[in-house]
Amino acid sequence: MRSASRTRRKRREYLLFLLFIAPNAVLLAVFAYWPIVFNGILSLTSWDMVSPHIPFVGLANYQDMFSDTDFWWVILRTVLFSGAVVIGCVVAGLAVAILLNQKLRGRNVVRTVAFAPHILSGVAMGTVWLFIFDPQIGLMKMVLGKIGADGPAWMTDSNWALAGLIIVYLWKTIGFVAVVYVAGLQGMPNDLYEAAKLDGAGPWTLFRKITFPLLSPVTFFVVVVTIVATFQAFDVIAIMTDGGPGDATTTISWYIYKEAFQALDAGHAGAGALVMFVILIAITAAQARFMERKVHYR
Repeated sequence: MRSASRTRRKRREYLLFLLFIAPNAVLLAVFAYWPIVFNGILSLTSWDMVSPHIPFVGLANYQDMFSDTDFWWVILRTVLFSGAVVIGCVVAGLAVAILLNQKLRGRNVVRTVAFAPHILSGVAMGTVWLFIFDPQIGLMKMVLGKIGADGPAWMTDSNWALAGLIIVYLWKTIGFVAVVYVAGLQGMPNDLYEAAKLDGAGPWTLFRKITFPLLSPVTFFVVVVTIVATFQAFDVIAIMTDGGPGDATTTISWYIYKEAFQALDAGHAGAGALVMFVILIAITAAQARFMERKVHYR
């Protein structure tokens, strides 16, 4: 009897577990996993997003894409854009975080101001920066003019347009990264610093031997989040450059948009989206593997 009662109780607990997890599982399947599967199916077709007939073409979209030199330039451009933003955010964000972590009057207000660009609308931000970069009346031209320099036509010169976008995304992201680093710095154990100072360690040694290693989990998080954000960057590109001039600022997210809504080729767009998904998964997995021995938890 006792065994049967225990079995019934375990069965009820299991049914309750399924009952509670079912809504989340359904939502996750419908809004997360199914779009990935459906995108993979679309990448094997040649659909114009209008016709009711959806011809199956197999791997032809991938063959066309990988044999297209322009696509490889898109990948390279995306990697350069993402890499520059990631490196700039880690270096500048950590420097700002160290300053914000000091016991200064009004530091909470400064943190709020530093974080504000991250939550601004991409449309509003792009519009403001278009004015700043304007080659005729822009703020950048006025500042450079004060020192006798003639700045480039940032958004209309193919040699400078990507650099302009990098500046905008650095401005947008550094505050967020700094706030994340501040949270990590506030969790640092003071006893390690005190012991190191007693041994004669200077500020640089403290940073190199204690601060940065203990911030490894934060750095890993920042790098992964920033890479994903830059690969998915779209709104500012749409407002500021429309992927141009030429293809100078066409990243993989803009390439997917063009294929889907300008060329009306859902197959190529789906293939590009799946490639971006695989690249992000591979980068994240590689970073996780690399950081296994580097991340320090306490």
